[in-house]
Parts: sequence; structure tokens; C-alpha cells
Amino acid sequence: MAHMKKVHFISIGGAVMHNLALCLHQLGWQVSGSDDEIFEPSLGRLKRVGIAPAEFGWFPDKITNNLDVVILGMHARADNPELLKAKELDLKVYSFPEFVYEHAQDKTRIVIGGSHGKTTTTAMVMHILKERGYAFDYLVGSIIDGYDTMVQLSDAPYIVIEGDEYLNSALDPRPKFHFYHPQMAQLTGIAWDHINVFPTWENYVEQFRIFLNQLPAGAPLAYYNGDQTLTDLCNERSDLNLLPYACPDFVIQNGKTEVIENGSHYPLLIFGKHNLENMAGAIALVEQIGISRVEALQAMQSFKGTARRLELIAETDSFKAYRDFAHSPSKLKATVQSVRTQYPSEKLIAVFELHTFSSLTKAFLDEYHQCLEGADMAIVYFNPEVIAHKKLEALDPEEVCEAFGGDVQVITDSAFLDEYLKAQNYQNSVLLLMSSGNFNNLNFDYLKTI
Repeated sequence: MAHMKKVHFISIGGAVMHNLALCLHQLGWQVSGSDDEIFEPSLGRLKRVGIAPAEFGWFPDKITNNLDVVILGMHARADNPELLKAKELDLKVYSFPEFVYEHAQDKTRIVIGGSHGKTTTTAMVMHILKERGYAFDYLVGSIIDGYDTMVQLSDAPYIVIEGDEYLNSALDPRPKFHFYHPQMAQLTGIAWDHINVFPTWENYVEQFRIFLNQLPAGAPLAYYNGDQTLTDLCNERSDLNLLPYACPDFVIQNGKTEVIENGSHYPLLIFGKHNLENMAGAIALVEQIGISRVEALQAMQSFKGTARRLELIAETDSFKAYRDFAHSPSKLKATVQSVRTQYPSEKLIAVFELHTFSSLTKAFLDEYHQCLEGADMAIVYFNPEVIAHKKLEALDPEEVCEAFGGDVQVITDSAFLDEYLKAQNYQNSVLLLMSSGNFNNLNFDYLKTI
């Protein structure tokens, strides 16, 4: 693909799409793109290097025969005018997973999948490789400290890829992680999600079976053995180099989590059983390319986590506030339990926003039963306007409260939520904000001055 020097992005504003555009721009490609809307920080980042669209919308005139490749974002529809023009001209159209695979065919492809923890676990593998001096490319779902973009493509021998199970594009609606053809892999767990595209549990699990069946015989596969569904699925491939893992031994001392390995303690900056489990899998995987457990644990001592994954956003002597991307029931429960274990004597205030299609679907609500158990104060927020925009059936706050169980307060007005949280006494407390959205653009900077 070295000859491809002129590229156009249809739907350039997406999280990965704009990062791939930035990556190719850095490599000297001529980059253009279109989108009907682009939010920050994507828009500002594209503007800074001069590749943001001059105006929003779709412009078929941008699609010409001198384009080497068109990259199609998942948010573009099948009837997109630019896509139709590209097909009319018989141009090569890739989704970003297809493009990344084309670039990575001669590399060792390390793919991290699972219903939760993919971004953090991918970042862990990247961190260990970087600390040990390995050259590698990557595709990860969040900006990470020390990296300018979420995508890097070079002549490195390895590529570490976050394998998202969501849909690829309007032209080929298979899961993204079906396109990477891994040679090494890790699966963190399987918990039903994305019910708008995987309407049954069996259909969702089947996507992971397809992924596993792409691994060549003898390939290393790290998997969390506390998940019975995942364990059964992985054992269907007895010809693989199976690497089951579990949570390592650890203690919490002076507010820090320390992993114990052969009697030695390794203090970490991260915490939470699910994080430690994911780290164990990442270490099992990098051992296969020659990094020892001790070397990996030493590297992990400086790992700070990723944005919005138990990210510390405010701290005083008697108060801490964390922001987390948790939105699926399993991740929500794991996150609450992790904070509860780390801070057993503090008042835990857990605030969760129902934001995804699945979480706002009435039939899915019961999956959240007792997910906020362990919090001293539990608040569930949702915006009725988002439900209407997604064309879903309206939710009754009482039904939401009953579905979650326990003493849960349901709030549907972001201004009220803002005032309610500002009025709390945060002495000896931990505030945990969980959402894949942004609580209707609430600004939590005031927490830094509590």
C-alpha cells in the first residue's frame, strides 16, 4: 500500500477516523475528508494540521479518479452521496479496520477483544512494549498519555489493535474485530452488549466464536478464566496456545494497590480487580514475545491508565472524584466494586448515566439489577431527549429505579443533577461518575476546588 498517497475520508470526524487521518497526514499523505458534523476535540485537532473540511456536509465533487483510496467511517450511510460517487468511479473503498489490516499484513497482529476493558488492556500491552523498548504500531480507542494519536502506522514488526465488536461500515456490517485476522489475542470477557445489532445473547457470543476461529493453530490466546462462557468458547480451540489468567495476588496498603509476585511487591498507580485481571492477561500475552513477568510488572508500575477509565479528575486529602466509561452492566458492577474495595471506609457516591442504545432500551434495563450495589448513594441519570432522538420507547423513572433495585435515585434533568451534586458534603467521600456520554455537557471542574 506504499503507493497510496492521496486519501479521502467519508465521515472524518469519528474518534478513530480523525486519528487515522492525522496519522496518514504525518506520513506525508494528501488527506481530505467530509462529515456532516464534527465535535471537539476532533475538529480542533484536524484544523491544527489543516485537514479539517472547509464546511460540513457531503460533496461528491471531492471524489475524483486521482484518489488512491477512500476510507469509509461507520457513521456514513449506504446512500451517502460521496460513497455513491466513489462506487460509480470504481474507487477502492476501505473501512478503517480493512485499511489497518492491509497495512498490517506483514506484521505480528496482536488483537485485544472482549465486551469490556479493551481500551485499557490494549494500552497496558502498549505500555509494556514501550517500556521494554519494542517498536510497534497500534490502534486504540482512546488518547493515551505519551501518544499523539490513537493510531500509528509504520514499518514496526508488531501492531497492537483494540478489537471492537461493533459494526464495521454500511458496506459490510460485520464486527470490526473480524477484519484484523490476529496472530496473538486476548479476550477479557463476554457480557451481552449492543443489542441493537446483536439482538440475542447467542448471536452476540457467536461473534467471538468467529473471531477465535480466525486464529491460526498454535496462536497464543490469553483469556479470563473467571468467565465460564468465554472459557467454554476458548476451549473449543484446543489447538491454540491457551493462556488462561485470573486476578493476581494483591494487597492494598496506604491507599495503593500492590501486586505480589514470588514474594515481591509491585505498587501500581491503577486499582480494581478488573484492571488487575486485564493486566494479568496482558502480561501473559507479552510473555509470548520474550518479556518476563517481572519485566512486565516493573513496566506496569508506571502505567497511569487511560482517559475516562477510572480516571482521577479531582483529589483533596478527604475527597476523590473518578470518571469512568462504564456503561454495560458487567463493567458498571465491576467499577463500583473496585472503588468500594479500594476505599472501604469512605462514603461512595456513584452516578451513572444511561446513554447507549442498549442501556436506554426498556427490555434491557433488568440487566442492571444490583449493579450499583456497594455505593452509599446511587444516582441514575438519563436525558429523555436522547431517548427520543434514538427513537426508543420512553422510560419511566420508577421503572428505572425498580430495574436497578436498591435505594437508587433517578434524575432526568441535568440542571437538577448539577445542583444536587454541588450541594453534597464530600468530606471523606469518593465520587464516581460513570457514562459513555457527558451528562448533557455538565462541567465538573468545580470538583477540583472542593
